[in-house]
Amino acid sequence: MNIEKGVILVSGGLDSTTLVYLFLSKNIEFIPLFIDYGQHCSDTELAKIKKVFPQKVIDKLEIINVSDIYRYSNSRFIIPPNLWKEEVTANDLYIPYRNVLLLTIAASFANTIGMSRVYSAFINSNHAKEIDCSSQFFDSLETLLSDYGSIKIEMPFRNMSKYEVAKLGIQLKAPIGVTFSCQASAKIPCGACPNCVDRLEALQKLGV
Repeated sequence: MNIEKGVILVSGGLDSTTLVYLFLSKNIEFIPLFIDYGQHCSDTELAKIKKVFPQKVIDKLEIINVSDIYRYSNSRFIIPPNLWKEEVTANDLYIPYRNVLLLTIAASFANTIGMSRVYSAFINSNHAKEIDCSSQFFDSLETLLSDYGSIKIEMPFRNMSKYEVAKLGIQLKAPIGVTFSCQASAKIPCGACPNCVDRLEALQKLGV
């Protein structure tokens, strides 16, 4: 896996935490970037970031707030549901163009600070419903950003399963057991959303 210095999108989740620890293990320079796009769990994600990363990573953390973009969204990833009373489906959690937003912001930021690579810990998921999570979408976006600029989007885990990423995280001594990846709940993992299902299946398979 060939990696070079760049900007890493971080969220406090299992995948991005593993990616950060991969960079740390190789002593490769990087800037961790957290984007607040109005997700109801942003405070929890930031708290997890500060818990799972060593201080030298937290000291470099950059935060960009673009939460007004989805101020009128009805997505239950923006407006937290009452999980005691409401049934939430994967479709209810959809946010239009979220991945386009995150990657283009990160690319613009990287270009501004003189870095040429953006790293996302995205993996293919059997549970993901987002239109902009397909391999075809990421191929097209990578081509667009490289053809019309100097930024290359890298997804080292793209062809790995959640189990394989979690296994790598354990090998790297990343604290993956305390990461947070829930889409439906702002504070406590719901255990039923696509992110939770993938994470739980991987951790159970590993016996964590």
